[in-house]
This record gives sequence, C-alpha cells and structure tokens, in this order.
Amino acid sequence: MLTKLHGSKRTQLGLGLAAGFGFGFLLEKGGVARYDVIIGQLLLTDFTVLKIMLSAAVTGMLGVYLLRSLGLARLHPKPGSWGMTAVGGLIFGLGFATLGYCPGTISAAVGQGWLDALVGGLGGILLGAGLFASMYPRLRAGILAKGRFKSLTFPELFKVNPWVVVLPAAALIAAFLYWLESRGL
Repeated sequence: MLTKLHGSKRTQLGLGLAAGFGFGFLLEKGGVARYDVIIGQLLLTDFTVLKIMLSAAVTGMLGVYLLRSLGLARLHPKPGSWGMTAVGGLIFGLGFATLGYCPGTISAAVGQGWLDALVGGLGGILLGAGLFASMYPRLRAGILAKGRFKSLTFPELFKVNPWVVVLPAAALIAAFLYWLESRGL
C-alpha cells in the first residue's frame, strides 16, 4: 500500500486534491471566507482566522514530521531571499488589502458562490501571476537575488532532532490558542 502511494503520481494528486477540498470545506465551515470575519481579524476584534490558521499550522507541522519520521514523506525546502520574501509579501498584501481575501479564503468564498471572489479574486490571481511572470526575468537578477538564504529548516539550523523543535513549537501554539479561547477572543 505505502509503495503504491510513493510510486503513483495519480494517487498522490488524488490525495492532494481530496486534502484541498477538505481544507476548503473546513475554511468555509470555520467562517473565514466571510468578509466581516476577515475584517475583524485585521481590526483585531475577531481572531477566528488566526485560530484556524494556527490550528492548521500545528496539525500540518505534526503531520509532516510524523510522516517524515515514518519514512513516508521527504522535505524539500527551497532556498530563498529577503528580496523574494519582500516581493511576495507586497503582492500578497496588495491583493489582500484590495479584496479582503487570501488565496485560501478566495477558494472557500468561490465555493460559497461569492461573485467578488470568483471575478475579482481569481481574476486578480491570474492577472498578478501573469504580470509577475512577465517581469520575472528582470526581477530575478535584481531584487529577488538580494539577501539569499539557504534551504534550512529550524531543526537543521539548530542541528537537533526535528522533534526537539516541533513538539515545543506545537505546545506553545496550542497554549496560545487556549489563551485566546479562554479570553473569548
């Protein structure tokens, strides 16, 4: 069974698609595709988005490292740069500030039938991707190359067993989530 998963691209794509549908369903059920919830997060009056994203981060972190420990997954971190981070952050921020959705919440809003997410969101993603692709050759040698850093994970950086970083990080995030809930935030 496990060999079949490793060797079959079709099975892997199917599992990825199913996980994506599941994630979108949970985003929709969590209410993070609603404009008032997103604006509430930006105004620091509704922490639903933060709680869902941190819960997903903990689940993903534990799941990925468990699969890695069992030999069922490999990490492939990519090198980056501060320039790439700045440009990506600006593009994300511009889209988020303009429409009030991030890529995940756009998908959930499209699933709910919101026309602004379908036309503005997906249209904006396609337009932004096209503009970036057309400018990429010039950006690659310029700002994207500034401040390069290696493809290290935190456990590799600290030269420790991954669980030495993963478990305390998960515990800290869980404690923070508990604190938010206990305060009614």
